[in-house]
Amino acid sequence: MSSEPIPVRYLEGTTHGFLALRTLEGKLLASGELTEVLHGNQVVSHLVFRFKDGSVDDETAVFSQRGTFQLISDHHIQKGPSFPRPTNVFINASSGQVTVRYQDKDREKVDTEHLDLPPDLANGIILMLLKNISPDTKETKVSYVGAAPKPQLVHLSITPNGQETFSVAGAPHKATLFMVKVEIGGVAGMIAPLIGKQPANTKVWVVNEGAPAFVRADQALYVGGPIWSIQMTGPEWDRGAHSGR
Repeated sequence: MSSEPIPVRYLEGTTHGFLALRTLEGKLLASGELTEVLHGNQVVSHLVFRFKDGSVDDETAVFSQRGTFQLISDHHIQKGPSFPRPTNVFINASSGQVTVRYQDKDREKVDTEHLDLPPDLANGIILMLLKNISPDTKETKVSYVGAAPKPQLVHLSITPNGQETFSVAGAPHKATLFMVKVEIGGVAGMIAPLIGKQPANTKVWVVNEGAPAFVRADQALYVGGPIWSIQMTGPEWDRGAHSGR
């Protein structure tokens, strides 16, 4: 199956959500925020995680949603002790230029590549795409630029894997589980599993009741990294501040 841009079923709009990044055992690692702001025909999405150890994972994606979702640019920064190799990746989807800044033996290196980037590029907008994929779709493929650290174009295979039940304030809800698998082509794809560089699969849960919504993702934030869990979260109030009301 060839990859192609995802049709827009639900337009993205102004959004501000709060997230928590935890280990699979439940230990809190970082607080997160996701914002989306409309600028004319473009949407600017900003997802940032601020770790308790001072690390930061910060990604800003700009995309259009006229008929299909199309990435315009993506800027992804990872730095701090939680990331063995801090990186700064900028993708200009229209020109095909990908610039990767990374640390190698205490020295900053810069790798710039010109890639033939297809219109279905998913960097920075995977969550938006998943909300627009029907749970009845057998398989969806999109393109993705990986940087480890050399930029490389790969494909993501997205398949629904049934529904699971979760609860919010005691009320049950159902979410579709999507499996996202990285497919590395050519000789590199054959060798990757043998040398331990095949990226781990990602699990993403999306609610399809009424309006679609992201609720959870279990994934590695970098190649070879541990699987961590990203979940929507709510505010916690200081009881003392409201005790007199």
